[in-house]
Amino acid sequence: MRVLGVDPGLTRCGIAVVDGGTGRKVSCVAVDTVRTPVDADLAERLLKVSDAVEGWLDLHKPDVVAVERVFSQYNVQTAMGTAQAGGVVAVAAARRGLKVEFHTPSEVKAAVTGSGRADKAQVTAMVMRLLKLQEKPGTADAADALALAICHIWRAPMRTRLAEAEQRAAELAKVHKARLAEARKAKGVTR
Repeated sequence: MRVLGVDPGLTRCGIAVVDGGTGRKVSCVAVDTVRTPVDADLAERLLKVSDAVEGWLDLHKPDVVAVERVFSQYNVQTAMGTAQAGGVVAVAAARRGLKVEFHTPSEVKAAVTGSGRADKAQVTAMVMRLLKLQEKPGTADAADALALAICHIWRAPMRTRLAEAEQRAAELAKVHKARLAEARKAKGVTR
Protein backbone atom coordinates (compact mmCIF):
# COMPACT_ATOMS: atom_id res chain seq x y z
CA MET A 1 0.00 0.00 0.00
CA ARG A 2 1.31 3.44 -0.91
CA VAL A 3 0.04 6.33 1.22
CA LEU A 4 0.36 10.06 0.70
CA GLY A 5 0.42 11.59 4.18
CA VAL A 6 -0.39 15.29 4.54
CA ASP A 7 -0.03 17.46 7.63
CA PRO A 8 -2.09 20.39 6.31
CA GLY A 9 -1.14 23.97 6.91
CA LEU A 10 -0.97 27.27 5.08
CA THR A 11 2.50 28.41 6.12
CA ARG A 12 4.00 24.91 6.18
CA CYS A 13 2.26 21.84 4.79
CA GLY A 14 4.04 18.56 5.42
CA ILE A 15 3.76 16.04 2.61
CA ALA A 16 5.17 12.51 2.41
CA VAL A 17 4.79 9.21 0.60
CA VAL A 18 5.32 5.95 2.48
CA ASP A 19 5.10 2.39 1.19
CA GLY A 20 3.81 -0.32 3.49
CA GLY A 21 4.95 -3.91 3.19
CA THR A 22 4.08 -7.12 4.96
CA GLY A 23 3.65 -6.87 8.69
CA ARG A 24 4.68 -3.48 9.98
CA LYS A 25 7.37 -2.83 7.38
CA VAL A 26 7.33 0.75 6.07
CA SER A 27 9.68 2.70 3.81
CA CYS A 28 9.94 6.36 2.91
CA VAL A 29 9.49 7.18 -0.76
CA ALA A 30 9.59 10.99 -0.52
CA VAL A 31 9.08 13.77 2.00
CA ASP A 32 8.97 17.57 1.81
CA THR A 33 7.36 20.70 3.17
CA VAL A 34 5.25 23.01 1.01
CA ARG A 35 5.70 26.61 2.15
CA THR A 36 3.55 29.61 1.31
CA PRO A 37 4.28 33.27 2.10
CA VAL A 38 2.36 34.58 5.11
CA ASP A 39 1.64 37.88 3.36
CA ALA A 40 0.15 36.26 0.22
CA ASP A 41 -3.57 36.20 -0.50
CA LEU A 42 -5.40 33.20 1.00
CA ALA A 43 -6.52 31.96 -2.42
CA GLU A 44 -2.93 32.09 -3.73
CA ARG A 45 -1.68 30.17 -0.72
CA LEU A 46 -4.33 27.48 -1.15
CA LEU A 47 -3.52 27.27 -4.85
CA LYS A 48 0.15 26.69 -4.07
CA VAL A 49 -0.74 23.88 -1.65
CA SER A 50 -3.15 22.43 -4.22
CA ASP A 51 -0.56 22.56 -7.02
CA ALA A 52 2.02 20.81 -4.86
CA VAL A 53 -0.40 18.07 -3.78
CA GLU A 54 -1.59 17.56 -7.37
CA GLY A 55 2.03 17.18 -8.46
CA TRP A 56 2.74 14.61 -5.76
CA LEU A 57 -0.41 12.66 -6.59
CA ASP A 58 0.60 12.54 -10.26
CA LEU A 59 4.23 11.67 -9.55
CA HIS A 60 3.87 9.10 -6.75
CA LYS A 61 0.46 7.56 -7.54
CA PRO A 62 -0.61 6.71 -3.97
CA ASP A 63 -3.39 4.23 -3.21
CA VAL A 64 -4.88 6.41 -0.48
CA VAL A 65 -4.38 9.84 1.11
CA ALA A 66 -4.10 10.27 4.89
CA VAL A 67 -4.73 13.77 6.25
CA GLU A 68 -4.53 15.09 9.79
CA ARG A 69 -7.99 15.86 11.14
CA VAL A 70 -8.39 19.34 12.55
CA PHE A 71 -10.73 19.36 15.50
CA SER A 72 -9.56 22.13 17.80
CA GLN A 73 -6.74 24.55 18.25
CA TYR A 74 -6.26 27.57 20.44
CA ASN A 75 -5.92 29.93 17.49
CA VAL A 76 -9.14 29.90 15.43
CA GLN A 77 -7.46 31.59 12.45
CA THR A 78 -4.76 28.91 12.36
CA ALA A 79 -7.38 26.16 12.65
CA MET A 80 -9.34 27.66 9.76
CA GLY A 81 -6.27 27.82 7.51
CA THR A 82 -5.33 24.26 8.42
CA ALA A 83 -8.85 23.04 7.68
CA GLN A 84 -8.90 24.89 4.34
CA ALA A 85 -5.56 23.35 3.35
CA GLY A 86 -6.87 19.92 4.34
CA GLY A 87 -9.96 20.51 2.19
CA VAL A 88 -7.79 21.36 -0.81
CA VAL A 89 -5.94 18.07 -0.32
CA ALA A 90 -9.19 16.10 -0.07
CA VAL A 91 -10.54 17.67 -3.28
CA ALA A 92 -7.33 16.89 -5.19
CA ALA A 93 -7.53 13.25 -4.08
CA ALA A 94 -11.26 13.01 -4.85
CA ARG A 95 -10.63 14.23 -8.40
CA ARG A 96 -8.50 11.12 -8.90
CA GLY A 97 -10.97 8.79 -7.22
CA LEU A 98 -8.65 8.25 -4.25
CA LYS A 99 -9.99 7.51 -0.80
CA VAL A 100 -9.13 10.13 1.82
CA GLU A 101 -8.81 9.08 5.45
CA PHE A 102 -8.56 11.55 8.31
CA HIS A 103 -6.61 10.76 11.48
CA THR A 104 -6.50 12.76 14.71
CA PRO A 105 -3.14 13.96 16.03
CA SER A 106 -3.45 11.75 19.12
CA GLU A 107 -4.28 8.71 16.97
CA VAL A 108 -1.16 9.33 14.86
CA LYS A 109 1.06 9.87 17.91
CA ALA A 110 -0.25 6.70 19.55
CA ALA A 111 0.33 4.68 16.38
CA VAL A 112 3.98 5.66 15.96
CA THR A 113 5.12 6.25 19.55
CA GLY A 114 2.69 4.28 21.70
CA SER A 115 1.48 7.47 23.41
CA GLY A 116 -1.21 9.86 22.20
CA ARG A 117 0.52 12.61 24.17
CA ALA A 118 3.95 12.34 22.54
CA ASP A 119 5.65 15.60 21.64
CA LYS A 120 7.01 16.59 18.22
CA ALA A 121 10.55 15.45 19.08
CA GLN A 122 9.32 11.97 20.09
CA VAL A 123 7.26 11.65 16.89
CA THR A 124 10.23 12.70 14.76
CA ALA A 125 12.57 10.29 16.56
CA MET A 126 10.20 7.35 16.10
CA VAL A 127 9.53 8.20 12.45
CA MET A 128 13.27 8.24 11.81
CA ARG A 129 13.68 4.92 13.58
CA LEU A 130 10.72 3.22 11.86
CA LEU A 131 11.74 4.41 8.40
CA LYS A 132 15.48 3.99 9.06
CA LEU A 133 16.14 7.61 8.09
CA GLN A 134 19.67 8.92 8.56
CA GLU A 135 18.56 12.57 8.75
CA LYS A 136 15.60 14.32 10.31
CA PRO A 137 12.87 15.31 7.88
CA GLY A 138 13.23 19.02 7.04
CA THR A 139 10.47 20.19 9.39
CA ALA A 140 8.22 18.84 12.13
CA ASP A 141 5.39 19.14 9.59
CA ALA A 142 7.24 16.77 7.23
CA ALA A 143 7.82 14.32 10.10
CA ASP A 144 4.11 14.54 10.95
CA ALA A 145 3.21 13.75 7.32
CA LEU A 146 5.39 10.64 7.49
CA ALA A 147 3.75 9.68 10.80
CA LEU A 148 0.29 10.11 9.25
CA ALA A 149 1.18 7.77 6.39
CA ILE A 150 2.62 5.18 8.79
CA CYS A 151 -0.44 5.43 11.02
CA HIS A 152 -2.74 4.81 8.10
CA ILE A 153 -0.72 1.85 6.81
CA TRP A 154 -0.83 0.19 10.21
CA ARG A 155 -4.47 0.99 11.01
CA ALA A 156 -6.13 0.50 7.61
CA PRO A 157 -6.35 -3.32 7.87
CA MET A 158 -8.04 -3.04 11.28
CA ARG A 159 -10.47 -0.38 10.01
CA THR A 160 -11.31 -2.57 7.03
CA ARG A 161 -11.97 -5.61 9.23
CA LEU A 162 -14.17 -3.52 11.56
CA ALA A 163 -16.17 -2.14 8.64
CA GLU A 164 -16.65 -5.64 7.24
CA ALA A 165 -17.76 -6.94 10.66
CA GLU A 166 -20.23 -4.06 11.03
CA GLN A 167 -21.65 -4.81 7.58
CA ARG A 168 -22.02 -8.53 8.39
CA ALA A 169 -23.67 -7.68 11.71
CA ALA A 170 -26.14 -5.35 9.97
CA GLU A 171 -26.98 -8.07 7.42
CA LEU A 172 -27.49 -10.65 10.18
CA ALA A 173 -29.67 -8.23 12.13
CA LYS A 174 -31.81 -7.66 9.03
CA VAL A 175 -32.24 -11.40 8.48
CA HIS A 176 -33.03 -11.93 12.17
CA LYS A 177 -35.60 -9.12 12.13
CA ALA A 178 -37.28 -10.63 9.06
CA ARG A 179 -37.44 -14.07 10.73
CA LEU A 180 -38.95 -12.56 13.87
CA ALA A 181 -41.56 -10.74 11.80
CA GLU A 182 -42.44 -13.99 9.98
CA ALA A 183 -42.72 -15.89 13.29
CA ARG A 184 -44.99 -13.21 14.76
CA LYS A 185 -47.13 -13.21 11.64
CA ALA A 186 -47.42 -17.01 11.74
CA LYS A 187 -48.60 -16.82 15.36
CA GLY A 188 -50.99 -14.03 14.56
CA VAL A 189 -49.13 -11.51 16.71
CA THR A 190 -49.14 -7.96 15.36
CA ARG A 191 -46.70 -5.41 16.56
